[in-house]
Amino acid sequence: MFAKLALRNVMRSARDYLVYFLTMTVVSAIMFAFHSLIFSQEIIQLFEMALLLAILIGLASFFVVLILAWLINYMVRFILEKRSREFGIYLLIGMKKKEIARLYMRENLVLGAGAFAGGIALGMLLQQILMSILYSCIQMEYHIRLEWSNWCLLTTAACYSGGYLLALFRCRRRFRKMNIHALMNSERQNDKIRESHEAAKRLLLPVALLFLLLFVLMLFFYKDWNSSTIIGFLIGLVLTIYLFYTGVAAWIICYVRKKGHGIFKGQNLFLLRQFASKVRTLRFTLGTLTSLFVLALLGCAIAMMFNDFQNQILVTKWPFDVQVFSNNVKDDFQRELDAIRQHSQIRESHTYLIYQNNTNTVNTWLYTHLKIFGDDYRNSDGTPNQSKIQQKDSWAYYRYDTYIALSDYNRIREMDGLPALELEEGQYFLHLKKRVWNETGDFTEELEINSPQGPLTCAGVPTDPLSQNGHNGADYLIVVTDETAKTMIPYYKILAANLKEKAPADLQASLDSIQAEDSYTDFGSHRVTDSMASGTDQIVVFVYKNMVRDNLIPEVKFMLSSIIFALVYIGLVFVCVALTVLSVQQLSDSAKYRFRYQVLHQIGLGHREISLVILKQLAGFYLCPILFAALIGGTVSVYLGWKFNFYTGTHTAAVGYFGLSFLLFLSVYLIYFVVTYVGFQRNVMAKK
Repeated sequence: MFAKLALRNVMRSARDYLVYFLTMTVVSAIMFAFHSLIFSQEIIQLFEMALLLAILIGLASFFVVLILAWLINYMVRFILEKRSREFGIYLLIGMKKKEIARLYMRENLVLGAGAFAGGIALGMLLQQILMSILYSCIQMEYHIRLEWSNWCLLTTAACYSGGYLLALFRCRRRFRKMNIHALMNSERQNDKIRESHEAAKRLLLPVALLFLLLFVLMLFFYKDWNSSTIIGFLIGLVLTIYLFYTGVAAWIICYVRKKGHGIFKGQNLFLLRQFASKVRTLRFTLGTLTSLFVLALLGCAIAMMFNDFQNQILVTKWPFDVQVFSNNVKDDFQRELDAIRQHSQIRESHTYLIYQNNTNTVNTWLYTHLKIFGDDYRNSDGTPNQSKIQQKDSWAYYRYDTYIALSDYNRIREMDGLPALELEEGQYFLHLKKRVWNETGDFTEELEINSPQGPLTCAGVPTDPLSQNGHNGADYLIVVTDETAKTMIPYYKILAANLKEKAPADLQASLDSIQAEDSYTDFGSHRVTDSMASGTDQIVVFVYKNMVRDNLIPEVKFMLSSIIFALVYIGLVFVCVALTVLSVQQLSDSAKYRFRYQVLHQIGLGHREISLVILKQLAGFYLCPILFAALIGGTVSVYLGWKFNFYTGTHTAAVGYFGLSFLLFLSVYLIYFVVTYVGFQRNVMAKK
């Protein structure tokens, strides 16, 4: 008997809470698809950084399990409250609490198992889509093929069942406290608005908005950020979100009490009472959903930033097919050239010196003027702190200013497809990284560049991409005539080469395997030297002795794609979970609202007018958390986008990152809203 009863209840729950069932199916599909990337043997074999993807997806899955457990726990309690009268009847006819609890647990497990099975089938399709997107991001061809992993299935099942077990374990305590009276009256608990001290509570709305304004000002103007201030900022922001909804509900109640002019227009009184009732009883839930929406929007916006970096900056970081650095100014790079010829054909190559003149004029100006350094290299009176600036091999710049001879400069410009430039005696170019130029502009009038023959004057500031992350200087390179360069001290040596065809996959490894006379260390599978500077780029910086463009670009894109995929993974799940709660809340109340809308029909409202009222009611409930989340998430996204552009050199408008993520978010949002609207209208309009 219990088995038949459980099966009947499962079918009814799947029908009544279809949005919840479909969301669980979609979430399990998303989990399976992303976990399949971790266990893909092809990815493991192709990329040495596959462990990074596994770590990021695993970390994302941890948060997904927590939010999934929250959703299941919320829905289990929600359905329990909606079926409280049914369970009360079970107690009246003699069923024991343990039997009812066992029956309800069994129903949820069967419902979850059905959603999981459907999710695995859908996940196999989604897996192919993710693999195609990943290979497209790293510019590799992908042929659709099914790749099954038992470990992937077990990991997904463990995460999915873990969320269920966490939720059902908490639900057991509710069954122990059940009694017939409480169950029979549970459904009526939220029918009335519990109004108390509303006049005082409405002040929470302007207080919350004031705090939000303070957070915005702090975000853009406060400079002394540390772990304590960041934690305090986040806690205050979350509290502000919850205070906001308490203030909104109280403000509406007070507005209705005072009989404001707006309540007598159309069906405003009905809509305001409905909205205030839901916000008042669900203020904690709405605050939680708003927080989830903010996290989802931020995750998507950050993913857009890294995607922009891939498309705008990464292709310009390495202008040559092969670059090799050497501290030995007498190095002829013969071993490296032989290794390249063994794997490919060289179309053109050039070996050249970078010079220094025992001066650090440009270094000093940049250290004391770029925003990234702040006052780190200044004395208390604002003058340059030369003891810090002259530290050997700083992380940003070399100890001395870096120079290059004009003939070598024009040769590598030619290799990069750029026109040659001319200099007269006594002149120089300051070749500056475009990102630095955007911040500083032309500052050569503040510099005093000298050579043994006398002072030099600036003839221009080129900003073409020229690999200025340690090889051709760091952020800048001073170009002088060949005669002037001969009077300077050789600093280090560079080999630049372009190949006739695409570099083979193992060329980078072959160059890194060469034992150089200089002292280098290994970073992963690549060789680096502490004496190389990196410039002031942030977020993504590669400072390797040997750099093969066709090998490094897929590697970096895979790393960035790993970050993007993890953020999108979390964002998708968070959005689906939050929208599910909104939809289920409205659909479950549609039967209760049926009587209220029938009353509206009886007092003269037609079918079309009632449909419009339903649309307004749902739109208000749906738009409140998303608009508030957009206000917070948009502000933070703009700040992060501005910082990202500043540190990486991307030039997309900061608001553009949020705009794109918000449009993607709205597409998912609209699907849930339409499904809820259609279901709500059908339930309300259904004839008894």
